[in-house]
Amino acid sequence: MNANSSLDPKTKELLAAVLAGDRRALAKAITLVESSHPKDEAAASALVQFALPHAGRALRIGLSGAPGVGKSTFIEAFGTWLTGQGKRVAVLAVDPSSRRSGGSILGDKTRMVKLTQEPNAFIRPSPAGATLGGVARRTRETMLLVETAGFDVVLVETVGVGQSETAVADMVDMFIVLVSPGGGDELQGIKRGIMELADLVVVTKADGDLMQAATRAAAEYRAALHLMRPKFENWSADVRMVSSTEGKGIDQVWADIQTFRERLQSTGAWDRQRREQSVAWLWGELREGLLALLTENKDARAELARFEALIAKGEAAPPAAARAILARWRGKT
Repeated sequence: MNANSSLDPKTKELLAAVLAGDRRALAKAITLVESSHPKDEAAASALVQFALPHAGRALRIGLSGAPGVGKSTFIEAFGTWLTGQGKRVAVLAVDPSSRRSGGSILGDKTRMVKLTQEPNAFIRPSPAGATLGGVARRTRETMLLVETAGFDVVLVETVGVGQSETAVADMVDMFIVLVSPGGGDELQGIKRGIMELADLVVVTKADGDLMQAATRAAAEYRAALHLMRPKFENWSADVRMVSSTEGKGIDQVWADIQTFRERLQSTGAWDRQRREQSVAWLWGELREGLLALLTENKDARAELARFEALIAKGEAAPPAAARAILARWRGKT
């Protein structure tokens, strides 16, 4: 598929509007790819396929951190600084979803008022739903669409829910972990899995009465990072202190990002990582699709319900039940 001639007229028109930078069309396109309705599947798939050649030139940055660390405050300060440098910035802010109601807060536009008003910024809140990794189910597709619309920096704010959140590292170029001042107990509370994936650690709230604590925390995190094996041969994760409210340290974070990109591109690691992420995307889609095939089959659903009841009563072990279900499924395919 190398031309958009096979797109239906409405989707073709939508793609053209996204390419032209139409923000309403971009929002509509994202809604389409996020839709779980079967009738939207073909159009969404075609839209992503034909957007692919126009994407890939943006810098993709993942931002993680525990709730209350100041992710939204940092993103607003960082994003506003970037637009001031002439960059077009897209923020994909993933809101936690309620396990009971399925609803999400979707309040990032109210938490980033200044950035929302920037003509060169686009903020898209999406519910995380049941997706692990602190990202929405269609974050990858959304990244492609905002890149197609001409945004050259994509910031992915994750929900900050723990070690499973490291999935975001499979879809961004650089993974930044935000931490609060304090060190000590807070250092112990940071999951090792996340820290091992960090390309940069940013200590927030480095101002006023917290300045001394921030300096101490930065030293402790830096010492901890030096004990970990670097992800890349010519880049070792470092620590920066920022004050989002005062705008201090923002330029240094951007300088680190630029240096990171230059070093990885010089060794080919940048392109290699992008290729590996595309393959990971394929496997993610396959796993999701195969599970859907299983659960959408009437006989399989009945078998699942039977084994669920047995497991709940302690009469069957989950591994054996899973093998039995899969064995019967293989016999029918």
